[in-house]
Amino acid sequence: MIRAVLIGLVKGYRLLLSPWLGSACRFTPTCSAYSLQALERHGAAAGSYLTLARLVRCHPWCAGGIDEVPAHPPRLFTRLLPPSSQKKTS
Repeated sequence: MIRAVLIGLVKGYRLLLSPWLGSACRFTPTCSAYSLQALERHGAAAGSYLTLARLVRCHPWCAGGIDEVPAHPPRLFTRLLPPSSQKKTS
C-alpha cells in the first residue's frame, strides 16, 4: 500500500512538475525513473532509501553518468528484514 502511494507521488511529479522544471538530471536513468524502478524492485523502505541517496548525489558538482538501480537492496535492509526463504510458514 505504501509503495503504491510513493509510486503514485513519483508519477504525479513526472506528469505535473517535471515538464515545468525541465530535465536537469545528471544521471541515466533520470532520478524519477530511478525512483520508480527502486520502489518497484525493492519496496517502500529500501526504494525510498535508494531514491534519497540518489537525490543527495545529484548536485551541480557531480559528474553524473549511468547509475542503475542495484539488483539487491542495501545491506542495511537485508540485515533488518530476513530473506523470504528464511521466514517460517505456519
